[in-house]
Amino acid sequence: MKQTEIATLGGGCFWCVEAVYQRVGGVLSVKPGYAGGHVKNPSYKEICTGQTGHAEVARIEFDPERISYDQILNVFWQAHDPTTMNKQGNDVGTQYRSVIFYHSDEQKNIAESSKVDTDQSEYWPNPIVTEITEINTYSDAEDYHNNYYVENPNQPYCIFVIKPKLDKLEKQGIIE
Repeated sequence: MKQTEIATLGGGCFWCVEAVYQRVGGVLSVKPGYAGGHVKNPSYKEICTGQTGHAEVARIEFDPERISYDQILNVFWQAHDPTTMNKQGNDVGTQYRSVIFYHSDEQKNIAESSKVDTDQSEYWPNPIVTEITEINTYSDAEDYHNNYYVENPNQPYCIFVIKPKLDKLEKQGIIE
């Protein structure tokens, strides 16, 4: 059986992160979830209070023979604003923070190097505030969050937030 890897990334609303990575070659699956908090198996309602310590994340399973972890992170840096603390657009709160949850020392080293390189590239005019931390907790989000953009393309959040992001990334050749 082919070896796959997992990346767990938070870049604002997990519907956005999921929609982006569903369009990246070499990504096998994307699952919205919650990571980094202190409550076991929290609900979306609990997460939204900002009191659980969790971030909305996407658990991305990928084929490292088709796409590297570094390439996964390159998409991450361009798919959200990693320079805003606990905020992406109108989504505000610690649950929307920019965060990379690493699963191994190798991922940690790659993430730290990638963050430095991206910060020095001046792609973003302000300093990157993305947190890089070891994955300590993870739970899947409720089923209705799965495949959200694909199943709800006419929902206002999808039209006004996700679609423009996807259009931009597609135009730049970052996603398919």
